[in-house]
Amino acid sequence: MSLLKIDNIHVYYGAIHAIKGISFEVNEHEIVTLIGSNGAGKSTTLNTIAGLLKPRSGSVTFDGKNLSSMPTSKVVSQGIALCPEGRRIFQQMTVRENLEMGGFTQPDKEIPGSIDEMFQRFPRLKEREKQIAGTLSGGEQQMLAMARALMSRPRVLMLDEPSMGLAPILVEQIFDIIKELHQSGTTILLVEQNAQMALSVADRAYVLETGKLTMEGTADELLHSDAVRKAYLGS
Repeated sequence: MSLLKIDNIHVYYGAIHAIKGISFEVNEHEIVTLIGSNGAGKSTTLNTIAGLLKPRSGSVTFDGKNLSSMPTSKVVSQGIALCPEGRRIFQQMTVRENLEMGGFTQPDKEIPGSIDEMFQRFPRLKEREKQIAGTLSGGEQQMLAMARALMSRPRVLMLDEPSMGLAPILVEQIFDIIKELHQSGTTILLVEQNAQMALSVADRAYVLETGKLTMEGTADELLHSDAVRKAYLGS
């Protein structure tokens, strides 16, 4: 049974019809990836699931509950966290303060333990605990954004372009962390322009083009699809 189900959602920016009736699902403990070119609607889809945008029609259901009209804070407390495109960390706060902000839905007494868990998972952040977040490297900021999202103890972690702007060695590190999170039981919905890397870690994949889903299958099927290789893998 699907944990997260998106059913025929239509999303608009004013008069612009950005998402045109897409439907897909994410099962518990899967990594599902959405691939597509810039402007295809990938981030819009994640923002709609997170409650930052509201679908004009269709529904977003999580664990049997309709999220379509819920405010974002309530969506987070249900068990969905978004690590946004461009990281969006609190630049003027310290690493620790960013993590505390990520735990806002949790009981106060549990936050220190959750921060300790994040420091174990991301040792680099422990070394930078008191550093102002805006002074971190790009890779460290991405780790902080992921750790901040994990502070809410989500059942589904949505990652929007986690490799954006990172050097290849850092991309490898971020994807190693994604694999570790998956192995520890986190369900992940991944949006990523680096289709090769996304398909290498995912269980299943969907291709989004100009607001519509055009292909779906196992990650391996799409990795070996001529159409996907030509459009997204440069071969």
